[in-house]
Amino acid sequence: MCSFQYRKGLDTTNPNYNAPLKLRILWTFYQDSQKGITGITIVSSWFVPYDKSKSDQDAAQRALDFMYGWFMDPLTQGDYPFSMRVLAGDRLPKFTKQQSELIKGSFDFIGLNYYTTNYAVAFPFSNYAKNRSYDTDAYANLTGKNCINIFLSLCSHLVGVDEFNNVSLTLAEALKDDVRIAYYQQHLQQVRRAMRYPMSPSSDYMNYQLPIISHYHRVDVRGFFAWSLMDNFEWMDGYTVRFGIYYVDYKDGLKRYPKSSTH
Repeated sequence: MCSFQYRKGLDTTNPNYNAPLKLRILWTFYQDSQKGITGITIVSSWFVPYDKSKSDQDAAQRALDFMYGWFMDPLTQGDYPFSMRVLAGDRLPKFTKQQSELIKGSFDFIGLNYYTTNYAVAFPFSNYAKNRSYDTDAYANLTGKNCINIFLSLCSHLVGVDEFNNVSLTLAEALKDDVRIAYYQQHLQQVRRAMRYPMSPSSDYMNYQLPIISHYHRVDVRGFFAWSLMDNFEWMDGYTVRFGIYYVDYKDGLKRYPKSSTH
């Protein structure tokens, strides 16, 4: 399911209303018939307030509500985040009491697909009075730059890495991806830390940015998948970035070459 807004109005929120209801049906069916496990993978960025002002902190929280909470809150709380209810108003579908009880907890695992971190800046509510849509309801002005940013304070934050398709590099240079290696090493260390120790605020940023976490506990991580095995066509960036740990030569029969990060 894609939340990039190609249409306006209720069409942008109805698919996400149907998703948890359908997940409940699948979850019940596979548990009853096959004793299987069922989950959902959610795509979300992490959002950092542009500065320490309360307004920017709130903007970052709203942005997270509208991207991650839009999918996750119905499955854990039975309804959308409060900020979405207030700001989207009647354009946000309503769950009945029975539906709310049904969808809560209707998953066995959660997959989290994350690429990057964005700054969020509060935007005056009056500026969004007209032409309301999902993109404006969060009242958060996000960075417009479309690239992948590594947020160095990895502890319990979403981070990512990219590699621009620099055609001036030789093949040997393109295969040397030390930044990716460092990223995976540091990030997996933090994943391991989250599995072993209760998470708690550990930096100045976390002390003022994480109102969403009211308690801290060990994270039950069952797997980690690198994105991606090979360079490929990216939904947002086409062939302009290379995420793969294998280099693909698009000009020579799609030949594959292992980058340093494969070892």
